[in-house]
Amino acid sequence: MSIEAIKSPCIKVCAVDGETGQCLGCGRTLKEIGGWVQLGPEGREAVMAKLPERMDHLRALGKLGPVK
Repeated sequence: MSIEAIKSPCIKVCAVDGETGQCLGCGRTLKEIGGWVQLGPEGREAVMAKLPERMDHLRALGKLGPVK
């Protein structure tokens, strides 16, 4: 039996912004972070597709996030 590693955008900077509800490290919400394993590959890819725009929004608000 093979276990495939679960891809995650986590960069170990776990701080959720109170205004947006998004992690300043990866852009996910607490609900998305907590349910990451249960989402399945398609669900995780759907969330991952939203993250670049979320991180750009956090930067535009002057929040800290990873540098591209």
